Amino acid sequence: MFLHLGDGYMIPSKEVVLIGDLESTTSSEITEEFLDISDEEGFIVDYSGGNPRSFVLTGETIYLSMISSKTLGDRVDKFTEENGGY
Repeated sequence: MFLHLGDGYMIPSKEVVLIGDLESTTSSEITEEFLDISDEEGFIVDYSGGNPRSFVLTGETIYLSMISSKTLGDRVDKFTEENGGY
């Protein structure tokens, strides 16, 4: 199963470690620093079209998405329920 991040971009859902809401998590200094360093090191891929609402953390990459974290989480949950897991 692939997780659609918007604008035709997809990643394998089994690689997803965390789906986060960008607005609520960046109020934390630690999270903001983590994202800043990740961006400097080239670990962030922006699939948001310049309007990020959420981020998806995998083992190697952080993807920015214009789709809300709730919608992304619901997509993963729906697939998991329908298929008994990944």
